[in-house]
Amino acid sequence: MTRGTVVSSVTAQPLTQTARPARLFSVAFSPEQTRVARMRRVTRAFMRHWAVPEVLAENVVLCVSELVTNAIQHGHGDIGLRVRYTADELRVDVTDGNHAPALLRAAGDDDVSGRGLLLVAMLAMDWGVDNDGTTTWCVFHVAGRL
Repeated sequence: MTRGTVVSSVTAQPLTQTARPARLFSVAFSPEQTRVARMRRVTRAFMRHWAVPEVLAENVVLCVSELVTNAIQHGHGDIGLRVRYTADELRVDVTDGNHAPALLRAAGDDDVSGRGLLLVAMLAMDWGVDNDGTTTWCVFHVAGRL
């Protein structure tokens, strides 16, 4: 496998017979703009494989696209994408090596960019940045899984 993209999938054992096993994939890649489309395709494929409801899957793919784009534009070094699907939520983490945390900002009417985190905030149940600033994450509630 060449440097650039590494994909792994892990399925954890359920804690009880009624619990849904956690599903996870993670990818590491170089910060090239062409990777945004590839990460959308990879995420969409896992959403189909995991039978994530279509509306939720589309929202997740859009947020992955926005977070990966931000990481490519503002990050330092390679980027990591991790998606974890558990019984009641789906979580996306994007790590970019930049310790300056991602910030929600107001884009002007004529601005061609700057709305990515606003979209993430609108679509996800919650979002944030880890303590060291290198990972931006968002969480989606999985309806009917509680």
